[in-house]
Amino acid sequence: MAAPGGWRMPAEWVPHERTWMAWPSSGYTLGDTEAEADEARATWADVALAVSRFEPVTLVVDPGTVDVARRWVGEGRHGHYRVDLLDAPLDDAWMRDIGPTFVVSPSGELGAVDWVFNGWGAQGWATWERDARVGAFVAGRSGATLVASDLVNEGGGIHVDGLGTVLLTETVQLDPGRNPGLERADVEAELARTIGATTCLWLPRGLTRDYDEFGTRGHVDIVATFASPGVVLLHWQGDPAHPDHAVSVELEGLLASARDARGEPLEVVRVPAPRTLEDDDGWVDWSYINHLVVNDGVVACAFDDPQDADSLAVLERAYAGRRVVGVDARPLFARGGGIHCITQQQPRA
Repeated sequence: MAAPGGWRMPAEWVPHERTWMAWPSSGYTLGDTEAEADEARATWADVALAVSRFEPVTLVVDPGTVDVARRWVGEGRHGHYRVDLLDAPLDDAWMRDIGPTFVVSPSGELGAVDWVFNGWGAQGWATWERDARVGAFVAGRSGATLVASDLVNEGGGIHVDGLGTVLLTETVQLDPGRNPGLERADVEAELARTIGATTCLWLPRGLTRDYDEFGTRGHVDIVATFASPGVVLLHWQGDPAHPDHAVSVELEGLLASARDARGEPLEVVRVPAPRTLEDDDGWVDWSYINHLVVNDGVVACAFDDPQDADSLAVLERAYAGRRVVGVDARPLFARGGGIHCITQQQPRA
């Protein structure tokens, strides 16, 4: 089904033309030392190469770091598909949030929603003058029709089933730092126009650490996602000592009583959290939910944790017939995100 605007965001599991990423080039993402910078580069490269086993990857690179990026993902290091480099000015490297959200029209035309990006609610540590232009840049290079929006939003703040249902959180789209004065109805109307959302399932909050200094204030893509129509995967923190246990319980109850755009109830599948509860900075928000579905596969977060194998097996069952590949995502989470956060799929139009 389509909303009045005609554009519709496909589910992540439909065939992709490619995946877009951005290369870390400055700021807190690289860190304070060359060792920290190489850790970031290695992790972004590992994700790009893992995705390239399944589909083409286009990596947007700041002009001053093209040679560095090429050393990490260039000839001799790629997967089945090549990682192509495009240069454009960047502040940061979270393509899910700075890039466009791809949509399709009823006739199959590719569109790209260019949300307003303001550094996750104008956070004090963020810079975004250049990143705010990446959505339009990627839209142009992909050949998509630009769908402009005045809504401050990020791709990590929404998940869809491709049939009109969208998951989102009150603390993101209704964040005073993002959209002061907007109410649910305003957000829902804009999501109907831009991505074809006819049913919005509002979650009250995200994971606890996501509200710390480098967090997003509650992105949904770390806590819940659709695996197929009517099936939602939920981050499940089973240890009552962790504050996210209460979050998991609350969201499970809400989702279990919800209905999707078809009027059908949702099946909620628990994806157990890593057994590690804390790191040097406090309660972790490590989550297997923050994965990317690709052509014939899933690129998933791993944490060198005893829970990795069992939770990746849950993903294998949820995405039957797809190969699940784990990539160590601890350096990403230490910087405020995960695999889904640094990737953006372009559907095959």
